[in-house]
Amino acid sequence: MTTTLQERSHGSDEAAPTNGSTRRGFPDWFRKNLAWIAIGALLAGLVAFLAVSTLTGNSDKRPLSARNPAPDGAMAAAEILGQHGVSVTPTGTLEETRAALTEKPQATVLVYDPRGFLNQDQVQDVAAMADRLVLVKPRLRSLGGLGPDFHPGGVVPEATTAIEPGCEQEDATSAGKISAQGPVFRGPVVCYPIRDGGPGVYAASADGTLVVIGSSEVLDNEHLASEGNAALALRTLGNNPDLVWYLPGIEDVAASDSTPTLNDLAPRWLAFAGPWLGLVAVLAIAWRGRRMGPLVFEPLPVVVKAAETAEGRARLYQDSRAIDRAADNLRAGTLTRLARHFNLGADATAEAIVDACSNRLGRPAPEVRSVLIDAIPATEGQLVQWAQQIERIEEEATAR
Repeated sequence: MTTTLQERSHGSDEAAPTNGSTRRGFPDWFRKNLAWIAIGALLAGLVAFLAVSTLTGNSDKRPLSARNPAPDGAMAAAEILGQHGVSVTPTGTLEETRAALTEKPQATVLVYDPRGFLNQDQVQDVAAMADRLVLVKPRLRSLGGLGPDFHPGGVVPEATTAIEPGCEQEDATSAGKISAQGPVFRGPVVCYPIRDGGPGVYAASADGTLVVIGSSEVLDNEHLASEGNAALALRTLGNNPDLVWYLPGIEDVAASDSTPTLNDLAPRWLAFAGPWLGLVAVLAIAWRGRRMGPLVFEPLPVVVKAAETAEGRARLYQDSRAIDRAADNLRAGTLTRLARHFNLGADATAEAIVDACSNRLGRPAPEVRSVLIDAIPATEGQLVQWAQQIERIEEEATAR
């Protein structure tokens, strides 16, 4: 029995270290392989990122893009049109658009060109190939490609929350009122006007083949569900089974388009007026130069007489109409000279100077004070009269 208990005790003593080492083994192993674990986690994250990027690689971040699910995109409208049997073909260049229209000549083309890459000829080219052309928020240069019947007419007031159709056009009357902000246009048919008989958010030709929508909010994901925006967008773009969604890019800028020079921007009359203006400028320079006279060189240092300095400062005060500054200087000079004459010292107060002057002249102190201290001239004439008064007081006080 004793032997058995001893064996058991030895066996338990040997098992204990084994369990402890097992518990301590995993933290030690984790610390030793921490670098490899971090590298593995980084690789796993990279693989996950690449997988997500591959799955979402078809998204487009451009505003009003048919592949953009963001608030400023138009993926919702494109998806709804696709569910109703409309084949949506996104294009990003004019060549792609021409190729798509060659295969689908009866397609509707939506053009959103916020930066004005297309010129009038390119817009006319697309309009000639498409069954219907819809321009969203066009620039002035693109708008010119629709002909002389379409013109810009201002913007929707900011306080406007909903706009009534205000016309007999079928798409507008079926959609009802919309909520949109942006420019408005004039055309043969105007809907959603901002005032009676004025320009509207929706303008179209008489046959409906040319349409201008002044606000991107009618189509974007954020405002598509507002009022009748979705109905107007779907009816305008879904009239044909094929829709080409064209967002022009920098590749569509025509090679002939260049930045105008100053000669191009300047009016024609400037070619005749320019030489005359140059001649007048030369004559003016010569006239001013002769009037000012030649430069006078004087050796330094230059001694300026006190009278000239006083006269120069007086002219500066006169030109700037600094009546208060001139009066303060005159008063300070008079009081300084009177204090020096009465031997009152440099720290003499104005009251002491007035009392000394009053005793010397035999006049009441308030009378002398009203002239020396309290008088505040408001005009140049009053300044001259007051200067004469304090000069007489100074002459009488110093003469006795």
